[in-house]
Amino acid sequence: MLVGREKERGILERVLDSESSELVAVLGRRRVGKTFLIHSVFEGKIRFETSGVKNATLREQLGNFHFRLKLSFGEHAPSKPPKTWQEAFFALTLCLENDVSQHQNVLFFDEVPWLATARSKFLNALSFFWNTWAVQHKVIVVLCGSAASWMLQKLINDKGGLHNRITKRIELKPFTLRETEDFLKSRHINLDRYQTAMLYMALGGIPHYLNEVTKGKSAHQNIQDVCFSPGGTLQSEFSRLYPALFDNPEHHIAVVRALAAKPTGMGRPEILAAVGIPDGGAFSLCLEELEASGFISSYFSFGRKRKDMVYRLTDEYSLFFLKFIATRPNLDKHIWTNLSQTQSYKAWVGYAFESLCLKHIVQIKKALGISGVYSESSAFYRSAQAGTEGVQVDLLIDRQDNVINLFEIKFHSEPYVLTKSAADGLRRKSALFRHYSQSSKHIFLNLLSPRGLIENEHSLGLIDQALDIDALFTH
Repeated sequence: MLVGREKERGILERVLDSESSELVAVLGRRRVGKTFLIHSVFEGKIRFETSGVKNATLREQLGNFHFRLKLSFGEHAPSKPPKTWQEAFFALTLCLENDVSQHQNVLFFDEVPWLATARSKFLNALSFFWNTWAVQHKVIVVLCGSAASWMLQKLINDKGGLHNRITKRIELKPFTLRETEDFLKSRHINLDRYQTAMLYMALGGIPHYLNEVTKGKSAHQNIQDVCFSPGGTLQSEFSRLYPALFDNPEHHIAVVRALAAKPTGMGRPEILAAVGIPDGGAFSLCLEELEASGFISSYFSFGRKRKDMVYRLTDEYSLFFLKFIATRPNLDKHIWTNLSQTQSYKAWVGYAFESLCLKHIVQIKKALGISGVYSESSAFYRSAQAGTEGVQVDLLIDRQDNVINLFEIKFHSEPYVLTKSAADGLRRKSALFRHYSQSSKHIFLNLLSPRGLIENEHSLGLIDQALDIDALFTH
């Protein structure tokens, strides 16, 4: 059953009702559910489907294409495999011309980057097929791929025969917390929102990973089973994840490892120094590909220029793997229980919860009641200098109505109690932000903690609004 994806489902359903031919590009990282989305919405309407195979030769790809032609069109398909992609699309055109199932009008090409390898001329043949035949016959051509950067460069921003031909574009993201909750409930797994958030912080919103969660077990037990028990699905996923998306993944993995070592984020110069990669176009492309695929995110620092952008590792599984799984070669049934008592765990859960909040800015704005107010989200950091005090704000929302929401994010398993020293620290942070930013806007101080805030004499008059875990699940 397809869960969530209302926006994406709506786009595809409107495509089905279109009076014109449609060329649809669907991109998103591995295991995020692209193929499942296409099959669910277009069930019974896919007339032809084929998929690329990583590292297959041109002959093998064409052989697979021919096999799918035979399955779809039977005697109308050619008896021998085509030798070029031009021949392949000519054969597809003839099969479609002779097809009597006109109500089935979807042509689905999965993992297109693996089909359109260098010198294969797949895109040339595809563009000729689209421009000379498909646009005139009210068909829907769906192009799907996990290599998000390739999809953007070679298809959506193509300067050749497919220039401006993409009619609909879907970038499929991991589930939100609300979609994760709905997905688990669809499998009769009922966890409270704290438990769901704990699962998300380790596994992320990847449907394939969440499909490993077992009914009747806590988040703690499921993390142990999936990540640390012998045969656990996510023990070795990291070694397959990046090579499946990038041709030369060594630099991508080096950047991810560097960011995992500093979860608060790094600027471009810091990353370059940490990984030892020469600065230039290749490094820029590496960052672009990681961000387009959803592994890292870039954040502006309030009041700073674009060159001061901070990058964070926001793929939950990669951070969790490098923090805990990669460094534990010997697995046992108690390892996660033991790890959850360490200082390393406390540091991780704090960073992971911050990242979770940064991914759910839309939901936070709804919970604050400011969805209709234009705003920009960012962080703020000033390092301590001789004679001056430093300050760091992990999240602020700069609003057009002359207000800034300044957030303090705290991870606690119990309702948060603000002490006098913590309250003094928040007043100091707010004052330092005002001093360094030179902003004249009114500042609202907000606190976000999983179990919320217990009001006391230290919070009254200081915290303007406190949010709990439910804010991140806002629909």
